[in-house]
Amino acid sequence: MKHDVIVALDFPSAQEVYGFLDQFREEKPFVKIGMELFYAEGPEIVRQIKARGHQIFLDLKLHDIPNTVKSAMRVLSRLDVDMVNLHAAGTIDMMKAALEGLTRPDGTRPMLLAVTQLTSTSEERMQRELLISATMPETVRKYAQNAREAGLDGVVCSPLEAAMVHEACGADFATVTPGIRFADSAADDQRRVMTPEKARLGGSDYIVVGRPITRAEDPVAAYRRCVREFIG
Repeated sequence: MKHDVIVALDFPSAQEVYGFLDQFREEKPFVKIGMELFYAEGPEIVRQIKARGHQIFLDLKLHDIPNTVKSAMRVLSRLDVDMVNLHAAGTIDMMKAALEGLTRPDGTRPMLLAVTQLTSTSEERMQRELLISATMPETVRKYAQNAREAGLDGVVCSPLEAAMVHEACGADFATVTPGIRFADSAADDQRRVMTPEKARLGGSDYIVVGRPITRAEDPVAAYRRCVREFIG
């Protein structure tokens, strides 16, 4: 399984994104386009960033009835992205429909990932507010197994759960893990976090890093540090 650092482009406008990416003169980081940027700029921001030579994780976390998700994935399949995702809580049927919609007539498609539980969600809040009585590891394991059964390529999970997911679903089942912070960084609104080095040792295949890079005094140096700690 390939390992890579994905930089979360959590900016409100294309202008800020281009200003950030222009700092990278030697590297072409794998980047994540999330809801804030996509809703502000639309599909054109995907095309422009792809034209710059970046791999793209389109992080829109679809969650709806199977037919709606299938139709939405069919539209997203026309964008030249490398990863897309949805919520595993939408059921196996929804995930199967998404996979069908995402697959192009020639059989190609981006990687499709299922979000297990957000890294901002603690076990206590999950149980109290979402009425999920299982533990966090049990829930993540089951959601990952459902995604595997549906034919997906992997899950988005906490780095704390990556090894468990591989144990349950196999080494070829990708783990994409946000909630990454340097040892000397603030946790911000994340609850289940890990350093890049510990994430690598813990079984993460891809790590998603936002504020520790995008808000760093020197984003390029922070990115290189992250790559060095995660990939070596």
